[in-house]
Amino acid sequence: MTSTAMRVARYHRYGDPDVLRIDTVDIPRPGRREVLVRVHGASVNPSDALMRSGAMRVATGWRFPKGVGLDLAGEVILTGDDVTDLPAGSQVWAYVGGLPTRLGTTAEYVAVRRDRCAAAPRDLDLVAAAALPTVGVTALQVLRDTVRLRAGDRALIVAAGGGVGSAAVQLAHAMGAAVTAVAGAGSADLCRELGAVDVLDYAAGPPTGERFDVIVDAHGTGVRGYRRLLARGGRMATIVTRAVPYALVSPLLPGPRVRVHLTKARASDLEVLAGYVERGDLRPVVDRIYPLEDVAVAHRAVETGHARGKRVIALT
Repeated sequence: MTSTAMRVARYHRYGDPDVLRIDTVDIPRPGRREVLVRVHGASVNPSDALMRSGAMRVATGWRFPKGVGLDLAGEVILTGDDVTDLPAGSQVWAYVGGLPTRLGTTAEYVAVRRDRCAAAPRDLDLVAAAALPTVGVTALQVLRDTVRLRAGDRALIVAAGGGVGSAAVQLAHAMGAAVTAVAGAGSADLCRELGAVDVLDYAAGPPTGERFDVIVDAHGTGVRGYRRLLARGGRMATIVTRAVPYALVSPLLPGPRVRVHLTKARASDLEVLAGYVERGDLRPVVDRIYPLEDVAVAHRAVETGHARGKRVIALT
């Protein structure tokens, strides 16, 4: 590493994707418990666009500039004094979570806390690998911890063609569930390839006469109708902000409650995900790869809500 400067995608005010710009800043130095990663890829998540728009300004505040990106995959360049298990040259991936910082992960170099990164899956291209940390950790935690999926469960995944949905279909199938996917017509074949035994057209609305042990909502609309499909003792969770008001009042209504899942950044779950990838049970689903200069184009595409999998920014 000879240069001391790097490029990073940031915004200096809230607004539409056009507020995003490419700034040149100093390459950060890792803290004692951090690693400095040369980033190969970082994904674009709906939460990135939501925070950039200002919709979450009560939480994200008014200090600018702010970076974008919650995850990455790349190569360790430098380690902090207390990091001994990921030496320079290690290929890693990370989900950093939280609110936007001055840099974010859509940058050429990122200093990452050791407890939020792990060795990337072997033999997986690092740009493609960047599609998985946020959605994979979210899908894993919501299935394992929030709805407590068990082998043999009948699982319904709503918005199964998107980032979290496509990961949830694969993980639920690997955990032994019989998976029904709800997706747009253009994603039906993809969902079957990922392990769904049945695919329902989202445009048709919630089906009638079917019951499920587990429902994961990754879309945020129609939650009331899908909740009615829960079998006795069924469990349902949503990961989508716009479904939170209904979820919060659901304990006051007849029937099972809808839980709100909040994803936690943990290196241990990235290690679990790497195992699923290396066993062939999980793969990244990449809709399109963009250069850093087109980060605004990628944000605009994510806001349409019609992705098959993830949009990824390539930084190498």
